[in-house]
Amino acid sequence: EVQLQASGGGLVQAGGSLRLSCAASGFNFDDYAIGWFRQAPGKEREGVSYISSSGDSTFYADSVKGRFTISRHSAKNTAYLQMNSLKPEDTAVYYCAAAGRDPKWLWMAKAEYNYWGQGTQVTVSS
Repeated sequence: EVQLQASGGGLVQAGGSLRLSCAASGFNFDDYAIGWFRQAPGKEREGVSYISSSGDSTFYADSVKGRFTISRHSAKNTAYLQMNSLKPEDTAVYYCAAAGRDPKWLWMAKAEYNYWGQGTQVTVSS
């Protein structure tokens, strides 16, 4: 059974940090690119960050560039999103997703991803 388990969300004050984890099972993690998306209430789900299957390429949405860092650990079948200098506008449910065909510059397109996790809530208070 394919599973993507996102965790690490919580309530944090503005300026604080959180690290999200995305644990994968049921497929060959090393063959899949990983994307992080988020969805705030009443808004569309948007791409936050992406890392290629090899880990050599990463992309970030302009809104998080310089504050968030994506990484992956092959032996643990886990991807991470380190979020620093959090702002209230970062409040959302965060989802991780896996793409078997590396989307590269199409990384923000949700249709490029084969598997999705259940989401973890991040709330940033002002």
